[in-house]
Amino acid sequence: MSRPLEILAPAGNREMLGAAVFSGADAVYLGLTGFNARRTAGNFTPEELREAVSFCHARGVRVHVTLNTLVYARELDGLADAVCAVAEAGADAVIADDLATARLVKTIAPTLHLHGSTQMSVHTPAGARELAALGYDRVILARELSLEEIRAVCAASPIECEVFIHGALCMSVSGQCMMSAFLGGRSGNRGACAGPCRLPFDATAGLAPGKPGKACHLSLKDMDHIPRLRELMDAGVASVKIEGRLRTPEYAAAVVTACRAVREGHPYDEKLVQDIFSRSGFTDGYLTGRIDGTMFGVRTEADAAATRTATPKARELFRRELQRIPVDFAVTLEPEGVKLAVADGAGRKAVVYSEEAPQPAQKDQTPAIERALGKTGGTPFFLNRLSITGEPGFLPGSVWNELRREALETLLEKRSAVTPHAVQPYLPPQFAAHSVGTVPALAARFAAVEQCPPACADKLQWLVFPIAEAEKVPAAWRGKTLLELPRVMFGQKEAQTAARLDALRNDGFAGAVANNAAHLLLAKDWPLYGGLGLNITNPVSAAEYAALGLQGLLLQPETALAAMQAVAPARNGTPVPTAALCYGHIPLMLTRACPLRNVRSCAQCPGGGTLRDRKGRDFTVTCTAPGGAGIRTVYNPVPLYMGDRLAELPVDVAVAAFTTESPARAAQVLAALFAGKPFDSEFTRGLYYTNN
Repeated sequence: MSRPLEILAPAGNREMLGAAVFSGADAVYLGLTGFNARRTAGNFTPEELREAVSFCHARGVRVHVTLNTLVYARELDGLADAVCAVAEAGADAVIADDLATARLVKTIAPTLHLHGSTQMSVHTPAGARELAALGYDRVILARELSLEEIRAVCAASPIECEVFIHGALCMSVSGQCMMSAFLGGRSGNRGACAGPCRLPFDATAGLAPGKPGKACHLSLKDMDHIPRLRELMDAGVASVKIEGRLRTPEYAAAVVTACRAVREGHPYDEKLVQDIFSRSGFTDGYLTGRIDGTMFGVRTEADAAATRTATPKARELFRRELQRIPVDFAVTLEPEGVKLAVADGAGRKAVVYSEEAPQPAQKDQTPAIERALGKTGGTPFFLNRLSITGEPGFLPGSVWNELRREALETLLEKRSAVTPHAVQPYLPPQFAAHSVGTVPALAARFAAVEQCPPACADKLQWLVFPIAEAEKVPAAWRGKTLLELPRVMFGQKEAQTAARLDALRNDGFAGAVANNAAHLLLAKDWPLYGGLGLNITNPVSAAEYAALGLQGLLLQPETALAAMQAVAPARNGTPVPTAALCYGHIPLMLTRACPLRNVRSCAQCPGGGTLRDRKGRDFTVTCTAPGGAGIRTVYNPVPLYMGDRLAELPVDVAVAAFTTESPARAAQVLAALFAGKPFDSEFTRGLYYTNN
């Protein structure tokens, strides 16, 4: 029999943990210091984690630990220690996105449950099936899905599906955002997002050149799907997750209480939920398919004032803890006194004795005993059943109260005992470093076939085009052409992609580029190469993808050169080539919501536009298709360039990525790359020379 829908609450620190549990969360998720996507939350040390697990398990609450950041080679030993700490603390599950973390969990503590983080960008049936094949027990779906899309994934998934129910919306698809890293050096993929999308990025047309933008057209309202919670239950969702480890205990309690009420078919305090935190209201645009300008909003002073007013009321929700654990009391009259036993129905039991014998009673004492033992307030227990053996005599209420307190304290202590997971011996594998000093072969990715200069095609080792461009690729190029699969596939895109792969299988292409876990399944019959969307940063994840059959791997562009050098995968003793970007306007974020909808409709849009930041810079926005199934990409206005330092890239292939450039501009850049010349205008080295 499946368990009821899980209400999963954030616990950014110990106080928030207590609020979430006392108000009725079924599970909490929290971060271990160092390896999680909210490094600025309070987080927990290994010892604090053990105490948190003890506190939660005593109350029947599960603990999921977030180890969901990208890691580099130098951090793998620390990551292994973190997995050991989670296992030894007796936590229930690890939330992971990097395949290195998944491998370490399965190797070190195989009885720990493994949940696929929303950072893995899983949003399709094939993605869920692939995570199941990789050994995950649960998939946390992308936040951008409609109810029908969620239903389709749940129906196809062999593992549990978790969705977000309330809280902040990232503008970008999680795991596909590099804005904070490239604009401020703080990586959202590494748990240090600075939230640049909450700053001005103005889509208003006609701004004077260089004039700062003022409107916040990348700032989404918080999501609120609480009114639709029962529909999510019916869709097959196993767990609803409340976003917000950086928020307050009062916020956690208000939202948990609301979710519990709706799950049980009761009304809830909608005003309290909005007042405790909102950005001028909420949106359910993704869930309902209303993806338009009403989804955007900013937090105002009025919102902050409402929160200050609502906080005392929300605090009352966790002043006393929810009584959630039924217990059976058994009273036995013995010659020397009263024996009181209490059992929780899960095999744990406590027995206490009175120090005085009961006196003869003139009337039946059963009602008085039941009243005394039913006073379980201030504990997680409630009286389920009472049995009395023998003729109960009279004992003062204070004696029954003390017996009850002692019995429940003993039972709670027994329930608090931590059961660690068995930890297997782990010897970190030794990985070879990649050579440095050799100029890598050149490849190029183009957004359209007509962008590729024919004179350059023969000189490039690989050509990469979106699969939508496949029919336009000349036959002479196909033997060196890789078809890039879409990083996200909302709506019917997955089915369309699968159909195109099937139709193109015998058309002479060299292979396909996987950008999502789903592609490992959809393109399993193709020669497959790892692309940008897989976020490969370390030798363990590279080895995992190589073992899955990938024949080449593009490293995530936040990876510094020193970290790249540590990634030199092999399969059956044969090196698997690695690649890195050497040129391109970095795609800072992929979005389903369109920032341009703040100022115009799809019917009025030419298919893209620009965003002006507070420094007067223009960021290009492109669109694959209008409407909810379309994807928008926001590009860095300054391109990455390494043409004059190609020998410093410790990879086999250097990739030039062309997006909005004209064919003539693409030819100029390629000529500079082939000649090893400096760039002819403003550029960046990105994060290649940082210390990550």
